[in-house]
Amino acid sequence: MMPRALTPIAALAVFFSGCEEQAQQQGQPVETAPNEVIVYTALDRQFSGPILADFTARTGIKVQPVYDTESTKTVGLVNRIRAEKDRPRCDVFWNNEILNTLRLKREGLLQPCRPAQAEDYPVRYRDPQGYWYGFAARARVIIVNTDLVKPEERPTSINSLADPKWKGRTGIAKPLFGTTASHVACLFASLGRERAQELLHSFKRNDVQIVAGNRTCAEMVAAGRLAFGLTDTDDAIIEQEAGKPVAIIFPDGTDDQMGTLLLPNTLALIKDCPHPEAGQRLIDYLLSPEVEARLADGPSAQIPLHGKAIKASRVCDLKDVRQMQVDFDQAAEAFGDAAAFIEREFLAP
Repeated sequence: MMPRALTPIAALAVFFSGCEEQAQQQGQPVETAPNEVIVYTALDRQFSGPILADFTARTGIKVQPVYDTESTKTVGLVNRIRAEKDRPRCDVFWNNEILNTLRLKREGLLQPCRPAQAEDYPVRYRDPQGYWYGFAARARVIIVNTDLVKPEERPTSINSLADPKWKGRTGIAKPLFGTTASHVACLFASLGRERAQELLHSFKRNDVQIVAGNRTCAEMVAAGRLAFGLTDTDDAIIEQEAGKPVAIIFPDGTDDQMGTLLLPNTLALIKDCPHPEAGQRLIDYLLSPEVEARLADGPSAQIPLHGKAIKASRVCDLKDVRQMQVDFDQAAEAFGDAAAFIEREFLAP
């Protein structure tokens, strides 16, 4: 028996259903209704997903998240926003660092918004014109294998990566992506170009291993394949709480040192986005003591920045960290120069 032909309406339903399924498989957001919001998020799915689901449960606004990959942290989503500038598809960019958000602002791809709780965040972690807001920070720390490094030998500075005693036994993530790329740019802004380049050259001379990502670096230290390495607090604490033989060191904490770099997550509303009202509501929700507490309580142990935060991160209390003083705008301006230096000096064949 031959199947009956589909009616025109049914045929259209099948067609659009197939288009939606194909878009989802390709990681692309589909066309959305006014009560939906598209968020490009660099924060890992397991950390951001439950929070976005709760926003939907509270507001009825459906969230369509688009995630990046571990190998191209942040950069892939930033380039996607650039590619879509003539027809934006993203409403909210939830970045897990700051400098690429500032670069999007410099390129005119963001629009200002005024979240209800913006004033509860430190001035240095929010844009005075309202183009971006920082929250839920991570610190750039040294993770040390305590079986391989005696307590009296533990590094106290990122300069320790250049110590000949540990030649070939330390590591950093590939410094073109994510927080490692931002860290390099911050060094360019804080130390100046020449001093930053010399520091990085000293890493190269000491055969510091360049690995796939911060998580990989932390895992290699925990497994004893590296003595210590530079990573983020979220990756380091996962290894520590799994019972691995590691310690977390907040580097450069004395008065004569540069301090520990804190890099916040950032939120921004994309210019000419399709759902600005829903995007604003999502940003309002994310910039709250409740969400900061959830991210602090979660596996990533993010460091709350909200002035009325109801708890500290398990990894540290912010008041106990001597923070690196860096002009993030200058670091964003130096980002391209820093990346070109890394490619030329570290990654060229």
